[in-house]
Amino acid sequence: MKILVVSHSYIVKLNCEKFRLLAQLDPSLEVTIVVPKKWRPGGVMKDTIYPEGWQDGNFRVVPIANFSENNQGALCFGLELVGLLKTFRPDVIQVEQGSKSLAYAQLITLNKLLGLKAKMLFFTWWNLPYSLKFPFSALENYNLKNTNGIVVGNKAGFEILRDKGYDRPMEIMPQLGVDETLFKPQDSTKIRTQLGILDHEFVIGFVGRFVPEKGLHTLLKAVAKLGNRSFKLLLLGRGELKDELLKMAQEMGLGDRLIQLDSVKHDEVAQYISAMNTLVLPSETTYQFKTLTAIGWKEQFGHVLIEAMAAQVPVVGSDSGEIPNVISDAGLVFPEGDAEALSNRLAQLIDDRSFADNIGRSGYQRCIANYTNTALAKDLLAFYRSL
Repeated sequence: MKILVVSHSYIVKLNCEKFRLLAQLDPSLEVTIVVPKKWRPGGVMKDTIYPEGWQDGNFRVVPIANFSENNQGALCFGLELVGLLKTFRPDVIQVEQGSKSLAYAQLITLNKLLGLKAKMLFFTWWNLPYSLKFPFSALENYNLKNTNGIVVGNKAGFEILRDKGYDRPMEIMPQLGVDETLFKPQDSTKIRTQLGILDHEFVIGFVGRFVPEKGLHTLLKAVAKLGNRSFKLLLLGRGELKDELLKMAQEMGLGDRLIQLDSVKHDEVAQYISAMNTLVLPSETTYQFKTLTAIGWKEQFGHVLIEAMAAQVPVVGSDSGEIPNVISDAGLVFPEGDAEALSNRLAQLIDDRSFADNIGRSGYQRCIANYTNTALAKDLLAFYRSL
């Protein structure tokens, strides 16, 4: 089976691991990933990226000249793509730019014109109800009509596509898995010592952006209710709320218990997660409905949860978006925005360390079974074969 994957996400080599491992599952598999030759991610990554092609056995990444350098929906490719399709002749084409993607329409059309007869799939994270006006409605209708299967990052996205009338196969799985060789149970003594954390202190951790939708105000209110329990709050990340959160912590009397670190390299995050006794993702839904369109955000997955689970660190998450489905019964869930409920969950873990250890082991087992790159590669290959 020859598999062609198209997405700007794979300009980052680390993100390719699921498909690199998929190519190793069967010697008859060949996997080619197409990425834009030039991409401007925006956000904290301000520099333009010029990815290089690379290969590992029957897996390769091929940069191709692109139109639009920073808009996912408008991304499409030059004539090099036609040459690649003619020589590679894929059996499966998966475009990971959503249902309204120009690149997906481009690949559908080339699949027809070149007579490839490849199965067409796309991946989407989108988990808010929406309506479209022409010409975007026509673009999505064309894409859905010519789709053999969809990989959806969350349950809400699955239900939205069913409501829109798509009745062919769909699979729910995240775009990226966790690297269990990096995120794993490990000795955290060195990091805890560097951070001034005593052996008996329970570390409540957060990793992510300091923005309103991540629920950090609720987290601070929750830990303030823990009284004289021995704990530290470790916030790893950065964002617009940093100064406000630090001030809020001082006003609540949490100044000597708070450790704030700016973002670190991805391969160093695992060390800090292992220094935590629990990781909290207190995300809060921010969207409002206007007719059939939702404006705003709710948690699409929560990748940091599976990183903590892989490290055998107990996780606590709000019930925003996909979080309860990721955690399932292998962690603790609280109603989003409810500081009292979150505080109670944290108190459970602090007061009963054996309970916390059991939660950590359950999360680890769930992650290894479902969310490693290897596990996702096997599930994805099974989905391809079913089509």
